[in-house]
Amino acid sequence: LEENGAYEDIDYVSYDVLGDVVCGGFAMPIRENKAQEIYIVMSGEMMAMYAANNISKGILKYANSGGVRLGGLICNERQTDKELELAEALAKKLGTQLIYFVPRDNVVQHAEL
Repeated sequence: LEENGAYEDIDYVSYDVLGDVVCGGFAMPIRENKAQEIYIVMSGEMMAMYAANNISKGILKYANSGGVRLGGLICNERQTDKELELAEALAKKLGTQLIYFVPRDNVVQHAEL
């Protein structure tokens, strides 16, 4: 990304990463001081929250050396039972906040047709 100028004059960079294992590809931008604040987008489903928890552990691991912090969680609603409550509970357990709860809208699914 850097070789192609992706970090020039930007405010935000978005990565789509697997959360089951926090790998070197995820950690590299943190270790190289490319990030100051990280927001995790997830749903309130158990596997998504499991991944968010793993990613937050990876952020914490590199927080001191990279100067990065977890800015918060953003929940992309899937309309599962107690989704908002579970997302808020995870944020509290991680010592962060639920920044926004994005309500599900079928317009997104219709756009894929």
